[in-house]
Amino acid sequence: MPVKAPVKKTTKSVQKPAKKTVKKTPKKVTLDDLLKSQDEAWAAIRETQKVLKETNLKTEKAIRETQKNIGGLNNTLGSIVEHLLTPGLPQKFKKLGYHFNRIATYKFAEGVYAQIDGMLENGEQAVAVEVKTTLRQADIDEHLARMEKIRKYADEHGDKRQFMGAIAATIADESSRGYALKKGLFVIEPSGEDVKVTKPAGEVKVW
Repeated sequence: MPVKAPVKKTTKSVQKPAKKTVKKTPKKVTLDDLLKSQDEAWAAIRETQKVLKETNLKTEKAIRETQKNIGGLNNTLGSIVEHLLTPGLPQKFKKLGYHFNRIATYKFAEGVYAQIDGMLENGEQAVAVEVKTTLRQADIDEHLARMEKIRKYADEHGDKRQFMGAIAATIADESSRGYALKKGLFVIEPSGEDVKVTKPAGEVKVW
């Protein structure tokens, strides 16, 4: 008996119905909507202006406080200068072999600007004193540069005196004090109700 060949089953693909696209109708913007948005915008602007005003007031207050503090600091520095540059300071230098008859303050100008807190003077020598609350190495380097300016100004104006430098400070640690002395500067410090002057162990730098 002949064998029948197997019959292949064919599967028909079923097509899904296409989805209908629904067009959305754009929302109509009414006059009320526009007025509401405008009110919200103005409210935001007013809030921003309020914040800025408050910020400006705080800034102005901070500036006033800073100016007040600076004024107090200037008074403090003035007291320090007055304390360290006492009329008895020339007597301290006299014990070290230097004879000065007055203390003055200077502002050098004409392209070579340098302000000096105190200048011990006589006809042949002068010591430019810079006063600091806390002595730092940067202050010493700055004073050394200042001494160069003083020398330049003196040369341009026929001043043949020898100039020396000194640093006066209410607070000076061993490191900064040692650095100043190593650079050939005198160091002036409070000592009870008086002041003491330390001379460099080596050579005093002369400009």
